[in-house]
Amino acid sequence: MSQASGSRADLWGGAVWIAVGAVIVFESLRMERFESMGATVYTYPGFVPGMIGTVVALLGLVLMARGWRARAVAGEAQPLFNPRVLIALGLALAYCLLLLTRVHFVAATAVFVAAFTFLFTDPADARARRLMVAGISGVITSLVVFFVFQEIFLVRLP
Repeated sequence: MSQASGSRADLWGGAVWIAVGAVIVFESLRMERFESMGATVYTYPGFVPGMIGTVVALLGLVLMARGWRARAVAGEAQPLFNPRVLIALGLALAYCLLLLTRVHFVAATAVFVAAFTFLFTDPADARARRLMVAGISGVITSLVVFFVFQEIFLVRLP
């Protein structure tokens, strides 16, 4: 990707992340505060999402500043969206809409992580090595996530 198209992508991407962060902060402020139950500022349900939204918006601002600074460099224009973005979006949608609704969480997550890892590793590596690394990554990731959420955070997963 050329410097010019990178700066354009940074400007647009930063603007989108600022908007996403602002929506998160806005919605976190609208959440019930449970003051009648003795909740404090730090125990409001919207506190953590609000902080995360603030950080997302600030990082979007940093991304826009980086794009603004780099925009003066001229170069051949590249498309704003990389095809890898569409692949990642397709994988995420397949995971959420197809795998999680039909398969146990551990198996679905293992397949998703393995496919993602395989598709986004260097194609110059041997195919067998890519498959092995992807499979191991998928299994280990799904088991660790399942254990952490089920046993530590006490969150039931599908």
